[in-house]
Amino acid sequence: MRPKPEIPAEIEEYRDERWRREGTRQVETALDAERFIEQIGFAACLTDSRRPGPSLYVAVCGRRDAVMPRNVQKDPEASLTWVLKDEVVGRGKVYYAKFARGKTMFLAPRMIPYFHAVWGVRRSEEKRRLSRDAQAILSVLRKEWEMSTSELRDASGVKDRKAFTRGVDELQAAMIVVPSQVFYQPKFTYIWTVGVGRFPEALARRVSRDTALREIARCFLAGAGMTIPGEMARVTGLPRPDAGRGNRALVAEGYATMRAPGVYQLAASRALEAGSL
Repeated sequence: MRPKPEIPAEIEEYRDERWRREGTRQVETALDAERFIEQIGFAACLTDSRRPGPSLYVAVCGRRDAVMPRNVQKDPEASLTWVLKDEVVGRGKVYYAKFARGKTMFLAPRMIPYFHAVWGVRRSEEKRRLSRDAQAILSVLRKEWEMSTSELRDASGVKDRKAFTRGVDELQAAMIVVPSQVFYQPKFTYIWTVGVGRFPEALARRVSRDTALREIARCFLAGAGMTIPGEMARVTGLPRPDAGRGNRALVAEGYATMRAPGVYQLAASRALEAGSL
């Protein structure tokens, strides 16, 4: 078994700065969170140092070794991350949803067209690609525009909780439906809406799959400095062959260099532009 490549110390330091893993650059407010997401392009919400990639929780902690405790309700950093997530969702300036493979992520508006080109389902494809439950939920939501979980479940006729959750998750992964607000009183509920209502231009813009793979790879590499085998695929949910295609496109244009099979690094000139490695 081939040993896993180690990430050099200078790359970790570069990531500390870009991914806000420093005490002087911690995320403390919803505005901080939006600026972080806009700068980095996309980020997970509640992952910790055991998972690769940028994370809002790690940025709130402001340290490289942040680990989510088991009892998150009593942890101030986990609680703040959760509060900021809800505020950011309500403000509607960045995209938030559960994507492919159950990955819950934030996207900067500039990255929406590229993710949509890979995972999005166009309206003309809905009947062929969406399940019957997902179509029933979507039909109601397009008429009402915004609905709470319980109201949407009743109105759609998808009253089984598991079936409803699968349908909503399917619509989120297809980049059609997003949460727009979260309420805790009188009971916990999400308010759901169609994503095109918040990001009409970004979701309407068409790009090729090859362009999308290249730009997703560019976005990740700009923040990571280097990527090792399988890392970008784990962060984004892309199949590894697609992640490789994106990285090789960056090599072809001189944006990155291939150090070893599956290991790509920002070219020296690009590294200086992004922040010296």
